[in-house]
This record gives sequence, C-alpha cells and structure tokens, in this order.
Amino acid sequence: MKEMLFEGSACALVTPFSADTKDVDLSKLQELGEFQLRNGTQALVVCGTTGEAATLTYEERCACIRAVVETANKKIPVVAGTGSNNTETAVRLSNEAEKEGVDGLLIVTPFYNKASQDGIIAHYEYIAQRVSRPIIVYNVPSRTGVDIKPQTYAELAKINRIVGIKEANGNISSIAETIAVCKENIAIYSGNDDQTIPIMALGGKGIISVSANVIPRTMRSLVDLCKNEKYKRAADLQKEITMLEKALFADVNPIPVKELLALCGFCENEVRLPLTNNATIRNLLSEFVPMIPKIR
Repeated sequence: MKEMLFEGSACALVTPFSADTKDVDLSKLQELGEFQLRNGTQALVVCGTTGEAATLTYEERCACIRAVVETANKKIPVVAGTGSNNTETAVRLSNEAEKEGVDGLLIVTPFYNKASQDGIIAHYEYIAQRVSRPIIVYNVPSRTGVDIKPQTYAELAKINRIVGIKEANGNISSIAETIAVCKENIAIYSGNDDQTIPIMALGGKGIISVSANVIPRTMRSLVDLCKNEKYKRAADLQKEITMLEKALFADVNPIPVKELLALCGFCENEVRLPLTNNATIRNLLSEFVPMIPKIR
C-alpha cells in the first residue's frame, strides 16, 4: 500500500470571518487549529467545502493555508483543498498550496462540467503529473453532479501521486466495491460523519470530519475504537453523537457548524453569500452546547 497522508480523524476546518469587515479572521482560524491539536485531531483540512473555499479569493486561500501550516508546525499533516472544475486552475492552486508547505492536496471531482469517467481519470492524471504532494480524491456527487465509480477508482489508484479517497457518495455498497477492487492501493476516508463506522469496518482508514470542528476528541475516540476493532463500543459512542451530527446537517454545511461554534464562543457566526445564516436552527443547536469542549 502507498504511504498514507494520515490515519484516523481529520478536521475539515471552517473559515472564520469577522463580523464587521467580513474578512477572513486568520487569528481565529489559528485558534481553531490549536484547539484541534490539543484535542487529538490527526490532520487538518483547510479550504475545503466546510471552509467555504468557493467564496475565498486566491489571496485569501493562500493566507488560510499559510496560517494553518504555521499552526500545525509539522505536528500533524495539513491538507489543502485545491480542486476546481478547471483542470489548469486546480494545478495552479495545488502548486501554490505546495509553496505554502502543505503535506497533501484534497482535490474534488470537477463540478458542473459533468465529466465522463474517462474525463475524471484524465483530469486527475493531468494534475498528478504536475504536483509534488500526495493527492486525496474527493467524491461528493450531491454537490458536484458526478460520481466516481469503483472501476474508475481502480484506475486512479494506479497513479502514484494519488494516495487517498474522501468518499461522500453515501453508498455503502459502492464503497465496499471500491475497497474490493482497489485492495490496498489507496486509503479510503469517510466523507460523511455518520458513516465512519461502516466504512472503517470495510477497511477505511478514517474520517475527514465536519463534526470534529466541535467534538474533536470524540471523533478521535470513534476512529480509535474502529481501528482497534472495538465496534460495539464505537457503535455506543456513535449513538451518543447521532442527533448532534444530524443537527449539523439541518442546513447546508457549514451553516449549522458555524452556528454552533458561535454559540460556544469560538468564532463569529458569519458565512458568505450565497450561503445565509439560518436563525431557525439556533434553538436546535443550543441544546448541544454542553457537549462541546472549551477552546481554552
């Protein structure tokens, strides 16, 4: 098997914005990164979907990546979201992230274009030939409009630079087939928090988690239990956090998780258009505040 970027629980970090200027709050981003380090998170993912990368300027993305790399200080890997539906743009973003010192690249499938399976393979091959860091492929068809098939993964797994998959297609049968055809040639991470246990039971290596923004220690415990094949205890822990995870997806990610972080005093409850705050979920999320560890 290729060397993994990480094994265990990674946090898909939010990007905090200031309430007055709506600018990226880099100091808060670093505080959130430090909170993750203190609570056992095993990798940090910056500028992903949860980080609202689609609304960040090129300069803001570079600044966020730089800030998280500085915070991690080589203690745990940093993975930067550098995907695009323009293959050349994905290369450019990836090269810039590499200059900032990231350990790996999270590259989402090309969205909107609706590439064929052959087009998806060509997209990743082209990028892989032009970057120097390991790549995690990100499959999230609910957002992109395309779904990577198991046999396509088998081809992607042959590319040396591609070492992992963040799988968020929600289809356990498809994920089982992917693991079967790829064997040990690629690491699979759950892209849906509530599917961590079945994916790891099938041979997955961890989770890239939204919930870890607010319960990092719990997510670390969950993957540790799965890694040690203590699935009964993992299931019991999952039951304790299921309603929280459901609430965190009561609206489009990252609207709810930012609301809960704000309720806990971690950062401002600011998202960028076209996302908007949802006051109706505030009461729903407020009951979970006692579950959340303090940032300091």
